[in-house]
Amino acid sequence: MNVLEEEKKPRLAGRFLEQLNSPLIYILMVAAAVSALLREYGDMMIILTVICLNSFIGVLQEGKAERALEALKKLSSPRALLKEQGRIMEVPAASLIPGDIVCLEAGRQVPADLLLKSAVNLKIEESALTGESVPVEKDTGKHNRAYMSTNVTYGRGEGMVTAIGMDTEIGKIAGMLKNTRQEKTPLQKRLADLGKILSVVSVILCVVLFLIAVLQRRNVPEMLITAISLAVAAVPEGLPAIVTMVLALSVSRMVRVNTIVKRLPSVETLGCVSVVCSDKTGTLTQNRMTVVKCFTEGRICRPEVLDPKKNSHFMRGFVLCNDGELTRGGKAKEAVRLGDPTELALLDMAAAHGIYRHELERSMPRRGEIPFESSRKMMTTFHSCQGSQISYTKGSPDEVLERCRFLLKEGRQMPLEQREKKKIRRVLELFSGEALRVLAVAMYPDADRTREQELTFVGLAGMADPVRPEARAAVEEFREAGVKTVMVTGDREDTAFAIARELGIAKKAEECMTGEELSGLSEEVLKKRLPQIRVFAHVAPEHKVRIVSAYRKAGEIVAMTGDGVNDAPSLKAADVGVAMGLNGTDVAKNASDLVLTDDNFATIAKAIALGRGIYENIKKSVLFLLSSNFGEIITMLAAIALGIPSPLKPSHILWINLITDSLPALALGVDPSGNRNYMKRPPRSREESLFAHGGLGCTVLYGLLIAFISTTAFLQLPIGQLLREGSPVTLRNLEGLMADRVLLGRCQTYAFTVLGISQLFHAVGMRDVETSVFRMKHFNNRLMLLAFFVGFSLQLLVTEIPYFIGIFGTCHLELSEWLMLTVLSAMPLFAHELLVLFER
Repeated sequence: MNVLEEEKKPRLAGRFLEQLNSPLIYILMVAAAVSALLREYGDMMIILTVICLNSFIGVLQEGKAERALEALKKLSSPRALLKEQGRIMEVPAASLIPGDIVCLEAGRQVPADLLLKSAVNLKIEESALTGESVPVEKDTGKHNRAYMSTNVTYGRGEGMVTAIGMDTEIGKIAGMLKNTRQEKTPLQKRLADLGKILSVVSVILCVVLFLIAVLQRRNVPEMLITAISLAVAAVPEGLPAIVTMVLALSVSRMVRVNTIVKRLPSVETLGCVSVVCSDKTGTLTQNRMTVVKCFTEGRICRPEVLDPKKNSHFMRGFVLCNDGELTRGGKAKEAVRLGDPTELALLDMAAAHGIYRHELERSMPRRGEIPFESSRKMMTTFHSCQGSQISYTKGSPDEVLERCRFLLKEGRQMPLEQREKKKIRRVLELFSGEALRVLAVAMYPDADRTREQELTFVGLAGMADPVRPEARAAVEEFREAGVKTVMVTGDREDTAFAIARELGIAKKAEECMTGEELSGLSEEVLKKRLPQIRVFAHVAPEHKVRIVSAYRKAGEIVAMTGDGVNDAPSLKAADVGVAMGLNGTDVAKNASDLVLTDDNFATIAKAIALGRGIYENIKKSVLFLLSSNFGEIITMLAAIALGIPSPLKPSHILWINLITDSLPALALGVDPSGNRNYMKRPPRSREESLFAHGGLGCTVLYGLLIAFISTTAFLQLPIGQLLREGSPVTLRNLEGLMADRVLLGRCQTYAFTVLGISQLFHAVGMRDVETSVFRMKHFNNRLMLLAFFVGFSLQLLVTEIPYFIGIFGTCHLELSEWLMLTVLSAMPLFAHELLVLFER
């Protein structure tokens, strides 16, 4: 079949299992298995619920992204004009086989790789394959190949199918995607490292507790249950679900800035992107040739200042000597836009002044023509006009100027002197120096036929594929954010440099490198030159992959943008592949991590700003969970090492981790304050730890503080009783008092309550470690307010409702006890205020 193979999508079960491939999940599975062996079925069910929830959210989000991409695809399949036994019929392109004869005409897509048998003024736009914005002239000699998925912009021809589907040039590029390995994102690597660390910590804790149980001659099965409790405390079982949910919720924020996320982890990778390798055509530029400068009546001007009356011959010549089709759109019919991009650019220039070819030809019908030929580089048409006749010629400035004897100036025909000729050539050099594609127009008034000698020079039109207006601002924003913008294009070096200079990407020609130069460089030499290069021109698809790989080997995190099939391998090779949704090919979209629905380069800057904020929010969530869990570990480990009973039951830890921690951690993950001023900072390193920039100190400090106040709450009653009795406060006396199950139950209730509520206060302070809680805009994060009050209410539930008191082994607390425990629980917030004051 003449279709490109798509990557096989994993089935639902496979996707679900893929979500389970995480060290943190493995630890939870072991904990669930041990809980089942010890008949702690409630604990087992809670752990398994969290595991399933995490996988379900990941699968759900991937499905949503795929459905959004399907909506972007064209509903119609490509069709081809097949010539068989002298008859021409339209057939599905998928049915073509090698040897078929296919007819090509302007506006058609090339349905397969063809060997051209005939070509009449045939031009094919191959930017999707090569990246070059200017159509390529085709013939039956040297340029006798047409490639699948490219577009015919001018002329007509016939070709024999030589390759279909994956055997075509575009198919080979698509096949390169299978050889590109998908790399893990920095966050995935950090979480994987964290999972390994926590795995080791869990094993060490279990070994230490076993040794303590033997030395203290404790009940070994009881200590095994306690060991599970500590292992569960060491693993923030809500972390995978929280990270996945934060990324999933962030996807909807990405949609608001016109970005569809295909892979959840790529959201946070955006935040550490240090190099954006961007295709030029259709990404930094509009992929639409436009007249940007004109020279007529002896002066250079912008096309918008032309006067339809004063410059009538200039506009008429370019409009009438033209085979493009451009009509007005209206309520009854759609606008028609068909033909060579350069000819359409000339028609656009005239249309801006209300002049359309099909309307003008009613009063000036075409009576004859000499079609464009590569050898002449010109086209001439002959028109009748109110009793007289006129011939217009359009083409290469050098060829047209050689045939001119006169000059049109101030509406009069004057001899073309050498001085004027030199002036025209200087203007031509000026236009060419700006990488403009220049066409000249001349006329022969009162002609009796088409004339191409002794012409009257009328003017020059300089065309370019204009930059996107917002791209320049985006490049500057990237510079402020420490992100390098690198242009990678199939266009010529001079054209690429002109665009790069206009956008502020490059300042000197030495910052450009061609694909030919790149091929001749060794890896070592390329690594040395890479920091100085800002433009890669005239590159092939394999060059783009090498460029992305070179930056990644240099330690950069690379985002690659593009829309063509030629961009697909590099999109997949990059840390973040960004495809264009409107004009991008399906191959490019399938290879990417993100798809821009507005094809706007500036949207990438918004996405990176969001990505940076999202990572910081995830980091806050991770540090909050780890510091809270570290507090639980120290609380239990200290008590057991001292030989006193455990302050917490396994069900207490699971309740706190899965209920009290989850909502606050999620609220931190979606905190709006995560988007402030992040584009004024350099990107983070690929190797940066989650504990960088004070993260480790924050985790240890708050963990120790939570452990201290929880232990204080646990020992408060027995110490108070010993002091009242005048007995010494010793471990033996404490252990003796706690042999009373009623007292132990109340002590554990105190520790359980303080441990849970202190984490709620801790979450409020973690919103912004640099700002006082009294200066925070709390109503900007209503989820945090909800999390606090829901968490507090749930803690009330397990001490005040008899049913839950029975399940968790807690006891009823008086109002005075609640007030005392709440003040003690607020210590992390007091610490937060002291740290902010100290920083100031």
